Amino acid sequence: MATEREERLLARVEDAFGVISVYEVEDYRFLEFGDAIEQSCTFIADPSWLEYDYTRAMLVGALCHEQPESALFLGLGAGTLTQACLKFLPLEDVEAIELRADVPRLAMEFMGLDDDPRLYVRVGDALELLPTSEKADLLFVDLYTDHGPGVGHLAWGFLENCQKQLNPGGWLVINQWAGDDGRPLGAALLRGLYHRHYWELPVKEGNVILLVPADLEQTLDIDGLRARAEALAPRLGYSLEYLIKEVRPAT
Repeated sequence: MATEREERLLARVEDAFGVISVYEVEDYRFLEFGDAIEQSCTFIADPSWLEYDYTRAMLVGALCHEQPESALFLGLGAGTLTQACLKFLPLEDVEAIELRADVPRLAMEFMGLDDDPRLYVRVGDALELLPTSEKADLLFVDLYTDHGPGVGHLAWGFLENCQKQLNPGGWLVINQWAGDDGRPLGAALLRGLYHRHYWELPVKEGNVILLVPADLEQTLDIDGLRARAEALAPRLGYSLEYLIKEVRPAT
């Protein structure tokens, strides 16, 4: 299929939820759901490179923790954020739960996801499998379909259980849609659920990343976050400072 950029279809599968496609465009590969709904982008030369601001913002969320050893990803996609966290953080144990069995297979075959011995991928519904996961220092919620955010993004009990799944000192990082007012989807619910004790990071793609600590006693050390991001910048190949400047208290 030809557009302004030459696109090459590498894979196309259909499951009970619809179509999953992998395209290559110049130096990048794209994992798409449904009718060209772009889910993930991988820079072929470096699969840990985070192309989108929202994934970089989720990495900022990971850096809220001084020394994370374990992480749980709810929604894998192409695995670029998972790759970046495995590469740049001192993680020893990483679990990912992905609804669609073809997604991790395509991610490993075409999107550069490493078969890292620290990574354990389970296929199934995150809302059902969450209670059977180990507690983690970092927990990422990124449950998107070709129609938008999955039901978990507005499910009180599930979001409450995500926070409970954190170890002491842990951080919950949620990729939430933004409304026209710039606030996260379900802002009223989130304020009540987390007692307004969280931070928001809006990004240009129209998402707001939520940074939720494990408990009300825990706060965001912005200076420590900035220092960790600055130390990591040479390895990342980019600075996260432009995102850290946008971090704001819950709205």
